[in-house]
Amino acid sequence: RACTLDLPPGATVGDAYNQLAARFPKLDPMRHSTLLAVGVEYQSRDYVLRDGDELALFPPVQGG
Repeated sequence: RACTLDLPPGATVGDAYNQLAARFPKLDPMRHSTLLAVGVEYQSRDYVLRDGDELALFPPVQGG
């Protein structure tokens, strides 16, 4: 699912995740196990986003 976020300058990946978790509460319990990528590179939550960056969330997957 794609959506657009309005974030202030200097916002981080963590800030974006917090905004997404507020909009989509089912994300909150997966906060510590979701991998985050900007473009094609995994990033830490303190990575500062730039205008136009695409953030991808990779929640935990179960299976075998």
